[in-house]
This record gives sequence, structure tokens and C-alpha cells, in this order.
Amino acid sequence: MKVFVHHVYEYKKGLRNLVLHTMGRMMVEEAIKRLEGSNIDYHVQDVTTTKVNVFFGAKECVNIVKKICDKPLNELSAEEDFMLGIMLGYDRKVQCERYLSRSQYAKGMAS
Repeated sequence: MKVFVHHVYEYKKGLRNLVLHTMGRMMVEEAIKRLEGSNIDYHVQDVTTTKVNVFFGAKECVNIVKKICDKPLNELSAEEDFMLGIMLGYDRKVQCERYLSRSQYAKGMAS
């Protein structure tokens, strides 16, 4: 929970607009209580029987996550993956390289 609490701190200080935190399913209730207590929007996504992804942050960002993360993250399209990575604040150049790699791979598979 220490890392989760630090992510909440970073969001509150304006360092992040959106956070993705993967945690054990047993901890999610406590995390939700903290987020709701701080009036922070969130979305919980199942990963495995023991893990969940908790996205939280600006309402607008969380609403987009709810729309595009309706499947496992490894099944996101190249465009969805790119958008999510940018929203999470990942390195733009790396995200561009990742997008080009994934989109070229997808085109090669289609032919």
C-alpha cells in the first residue's frame, strides 16, 4: 500500500493526471475507500484471480480508461495502447516507437 499511497500523493500534487496501480485483489477494498475518501475517480479492472488494475485520477481520464480498457491491456489496439501510455505519462518517444512497432506488426499479420 505504500506505493499506492505515494501514487495518490502524486496525483493530489498534480504530478499525474492518471495513475495505473496493479495490486492484489485483497487490497482493493482499502484502496477504493482511500480513493472515495479523497473524492478521486477510479476504475478497477480484473487482471487475474488474485490481481486487479486500479486506474485513478482526473475524471476525464478515468472515463476514457473505462471506454478503452474493456479488455485485457495486452489486447488493446496499437492506438488504444498509445493513448493509454501517453495518458499515464510514459515517455512520448518510447510510446511512439511502441506504436510504430505494434501497428507495423499488426499490418504484417493482416497480409
